[in-house]
Amino acid sequence: MRLLWRSPDDGDRRRPGPKRRLTVDQIVTASISVADENGDVSMRAVAERLGVTPMALYSYVPDKETLLALMYDSIHADVSDPQRVGADWRRAVVTWAEELVDLYVSHPWALQVSYARPVLGPHEQVMLERLVAHLRSEAIPPGLLRRAVGMLLHAVRGTARTIAEARESARTSGVSEEEWWEEVAGALAAAVPDFADRFPHTVWLLTDDEAAGGDEAGDGYVDRQARASLRVGLELLLDGLVAAAGLTGSNDGDSAP
Repeated sequence: MRLLWRSPDDGDRRRPGPKRRLTVDQIVTASISVADENGDVSMRAVAERLGVTPMALYSYVPDKETLLALMYDSIHADVSDPQRVGADWRRAVVTWAEELVDLYVSHPWALQVSYARPVLGPHEQVMLERLVAHLRSEAIPPGLLRRAVGMLLHAVRGTARTIAEARESARTSGVSEEEWWEEVAGALAAAVPDFADRFPHTVWLLTDDEAAGGDEAGDGYVDRQARASLRVGLELLLDGLVAAAGLTGSNDGDSAP
């Protein structure tokens, strides 16, 4: 916790000896770069990147678990404050969620950090504070708001994990998403020729798939589906908050994502 919050360590400051070559921030930055490239991080790989021995790193960071916590908190500094772009509270919440999904997809190793045992670092706390501030501006009761925030965090992490897993599967298998779905769909049709008769409601559910088409960014099918589900889910959640809190007005044309 002292490392996360960069609390002054009087013992370290009084310790005699040569000036320390590195800073914790330098180590964290190098570690993020290593993890982004390799999908994971090790003290040895970070030491090689910085040109020091692994043992030298342990005088700054005691273990990999602590290093991962520092890295996880650090990347949250890249999440902007939606208020700065003049967004209303609904737009701000949607922007917050979509930026956080993009952050975790860009740094999929961050999803290794357990949501059940949060890091509680300063940058992560600022990210959460901004979300609560936007929602609290609508006078939503704290008990209701706490549950909504929990669902938002679950939705963001779940969306990011699904997208990250789809990209990693395509990378490691060498089989594109389109090829995989085509092969599996063909195998399912051959194995269960009466699938439509046995599962008519599921087939009906897939008849109007607005997220099936491609886009200019070249995102895969799972990516598009996950993001579309997140957008609709956010609107439903925010509509529910408005209704449950007895607020006037819900969604309008200016606040829709």
